[in-house]
Amino acid sequence: MTDKNQPSVILSFPEAGVAELRLNRPHATNALSLELQTLLSKHFTDLANNKDVRCILLTGGEKVFAAGGDIKGLIDADPIEIYQRHTERLWAPIEQCPKPVVAAVSGYAFGGGCELAMLADIIIAGKTASFCQPEISIGIMPGIGGTQRLVRAVGKAKAMQMALTGKPISAHDAWVGGLVSELCEDDEVYTKALANCRRIARMPPLAAEQIKEVILAGMDAPLASAMALERKANALLFASQDQREGMEAFLQKRHPEFKGK
Repeated sequence: MTDKNQPSVILSFPEAGVAELRLNRPHATNALSLELQTLLSKHFTDLANNKDVRCILLTGGEKVFAAGGDIKGLIDADPIEIYQRHTERLWAPIEQCPKPVVAAVSGYAFGGGCELAMLADIIIAGKTASFCQPEISIGIMPGIGGTQRLVRAVGKAKAMQMALTGKPISAHDAWVGGLVSELCEDDEVYTKALANCRRIARMPPLAAEQIKEVILAGMDAPLASAMALERKANALLFASQDQREGMEAFLQKRHPEFKGK
């Protein structure tokens, strides 16, 4: 637990259809302790099954997103202990969340924090935010996607430079490289991220989930296979009530009311 007996992750519902998960270890720059990771995993599992939630906002607050792993909990660990922690199982509900996830990144997104941000579908970053995979500087390497997701996001050359030097990149460079979706003023990060969530929450949730699934599944597939996935997912949506509602609302020049059916 954190100071004042608050949980290390705070769940709230700022608007209809939007769940917010706020990392809450300010005294440790939101370092990703096992307790925090476990609680975050539980929340994502629950929210994935909550029909009232259509989008998830992930934030670390106004000062820092997450400054890496909890080194104090790692320094004396042996290989078997690290293996048996099965961190990949804790992160699976985040990675496999069917609902769109928007990350609001202010300040540092270092190490595990950068890897966590990369699990989001949309990253909104403040101009003074920075991203880094510094694990090499303490004798290890990224272990939760910092080599594999990073190279898919920014390409081999930039991923190699980040992972081999441990040097941070600015939010602007992350945006140019394709890691960040939108760049804004520092005091607008949360507002912009919430606006994205609000807009997504108003969209038909079945279509949103299918779009996310097909983009992620098709990224590493041959184009012909990925196109087949897209065609079938698109056809499937024509069985939904939301498809009928969306098209009728368009023709009638009114706002649609999507039910997720």
